[in-house]
Amino acid sequence: MEFRKLGKTGKNVSAIGLGCEHLDLKPYDQVKETIDAAFACGVNLFDVFMPGREVRENIAKAMGGRRRDVMIQGHIGATDINQQYDISRDMPAVKKYFEDLLRIFGGYIDFGMLFFIDSEKDYQGVFETGFIEYAEQLKKQGYIGHIGFSSHNPEIAARVIDTGVPELMMFSVNPAFDMLPSAEYVFDHFEKGFGSDMFKGIDQKRAQLYKLCTQKQIGVTVMKAFGAGKLLAKEHTPFENPLTVPQCIHYALSRPSVASVLPGCKTKDEMMDVMRYFDVSDEERDYTGALSCVRNDFRGSCVYCSHCQPCPANIDIAAVMKYLDIARLDTNDIPPGVRAHYNSLSSGGGACIACKSCEERCPFGVPIISNMEEAAALFGS
Repeated sequence: MEFRKLGKTGKNVSAIGLGCEHLDLKPYDQVKETIDAAFACGVNLFDVFMPGREVRENIAKAMGGRRRDVMIQGHIGATDINQQYDISRDMPAVKKYFEDLLRIFGGYIDFGMLFFIDSEKDYQGVFETGFIEYAEQLKKQGYIGHIGFSSHNPEIAARVIDTGVPELMMFSVNPAFDMLPSAEYVFDHFEKGFGSDMFKGIDQKRAQLYKLCTQKQIGVTVMKAFGAGKLLAKEHTPFENPLTVPQCIHYALSRPSVASVLPGCKTKDEMMDVMRYFDVSDEERDYTGALSCVRNDFRGSCVYCSHCQPCPANIDIAAVMKYLDIARLDTNDIPPGVRAHYNSLSSGGGACIACKSCEERCPFGVPIISNMEEAAALFGS
C-alpha cells in the first residue's frame, strides 16, 4: 500500500481506500469479508456516507477493535427518510443521523463531511443556516477531527473552498467527468451515457479546481473513479476502448491534491481486484492512449501522465508542471507551501538541458522546454 498526506489535515491515508456504499443491504458475512480484505491490504480510509443504521452497524461490527487503526469519512446531512436516502438540511434530522453515526463508531468521526454540495441551493442550505455552525461545533467539541465536504460541481466546490472552512474535499474524478463541460451535471450521464462529442479537453473549471485545492492545501478523496462502471464497459465508454481499473485509479491519483481513491467494492474479490493497481506495470496503468482517441485539442495541455520520463537531468517533469500550473493562478502571490514543495524537488526546471527527448515522447505536444524555463524563472531555480 502507498500512503499520501491528505492536504492540511496532516493525516496519511491509503492511496486506495474503501467506499462502503455498495455494502448496504448485503449480509453481515459479506460485509465482514470485504472489510477484512481491506484491512489485509492496508486500507486505512473508509467512506461511510450511507445513513441506514443496519449497514453502519455491520461495518462497525466488522471493524471491531480495529476501528482505532483507521479513519472514517462520515457525512453530515445524509438521512434516511422512509428507507430512501435523502440530503437534508433540517437540523433535527441532520443531528439525529450524524449523532447516530457517532454512537456506532465510538463517539468520533475523523472527517465530518458536509454532504452533497452541488448547487446554489445546497450551498445556501449549508452556509446560510445553522448547518455549518453545527459542523464547526462538532469539531470544536472533539467529535470530528476535520471538516470536509462532498461535491460533483467544480464551480460550487471552489466556492466552498473559498469559505476557508473545509480541509478536504470528496470529488468525482475520472477522465470522462473531467472532460465534460462544467455546466453538465455528471449524474445526468449515469442514465444517458457520455457523448464524446461534448469533450473539448480537460474542462478548465475542473482543472482550476484541482489547482485551487493544491494552492489551499485541500486534500482530495475520489469517488466515481470508474464513472459508475461505465468507463469499464465497452457498451458505455465514450472512449474508443473501455478503460481498465488500474488506468482509472492511476488517472485519479495523478490529479493535483488527490490523496486517495475510494472505489465502491462490495466483495473481497472486488477489493483484491482494485489492489492489483500496485502490482501492474507502468504500461498497464497508462491512460494516455484513451485520452488521445477522443480529442484533437488536448495538444499543449499537460495531464501529468509522466509519459515524458525519463529525464536525463533527473527532473520530475510532471511534478514541476503541477507546481507551475498552480503558480500561474497568481504569479505575484505564489503560496509558500507551493514554493517549498517545488524547492524540495531534487531537480527543478533550471536543470533542463533542452535535449527535447521529453517533447518527443509527450503524446500531447506540450512545450516542455519552455515550461521548464518558465518554472525556473518563477521559482528561481
